[in-house]
Amino acid sequence: METSLYAPVKRFLEGLGFEVKGEVCGCDVVALDQGTPTAVVIAELKVSFTLELVLQAVDRSAACDEVWLAVRASKRGRGREGDSRVKKLCRLLGFGLLVVFASQKVEVIVEPAPWKPRADGKRRSRIVEEHRKRRGDPASGGSTRQPIMTAYRQQALACAAALAEAPARPRDLKKNMPDAPKILLSNVYGWFLRVERGVYSLTESGKAALLRWKAHLPESPRNAAALSA
Repeated sequence: METSLYAPVKRFLEGLGFEVKGEVCGCDVVALDQGTPTAVVIAELKVSFTLELVLQAVDRSAACDEVWLAVRASKRGRGREGDSRVKKLCRLLGFGLLVVFASQKVEVIVEPAPWKPRADGKRRSRIVEEHRKRRGDPASGGSTRQPIMTAYRQQALACAAALAEAPARPRDLKKNMPDAPKILLSNVYGWFLRVERGVYSLTESGKAALLRWKAHLPESPRNAAALSA
């Protein structure tokens, strides 16, 4: 029960110099200091970290100076309170996060403070590059149970379609597919076979991929011939 978290959280906030009371105007815990103006701290209690806990904290944030989320420590330390994404969310929202152990010990996981995530330029560039390289919009958002039709897979399929009619050299494909040499050499999906120095053909798995991903192939007479072969 959430009430089992109240006493240790109250002691923790009292240790910071606050006067603490429970269930004030719908808030699980309200703590005030003696300053002028009065600092208001609100804590919300939940047995585990949930979306409802976050939503409650968001609602309380307009009425106080600090918000703390307090949850019970999971028995084996595998609860969401240890998830780096949860910590990041709390920092992003400016909320503090407390974990209460069975021993009544309270541990501060995240301090309440304004925070802006450090920009990840490399990740941003990868996202922009992938978006721009894809032809059309081949993957529905939310897909989790099938391979994603990435720009790389699209180019690999285009290479496979070109090789389905006859073996070819990477330089023969490079004009329309700039990454063809790299794709053929790395052969990530096992679709290509080097039949002689600098010449590649299509494997059986490559032929199967053309049938499986038929709807994603660029429409051209050559591809049509490859699929009907």
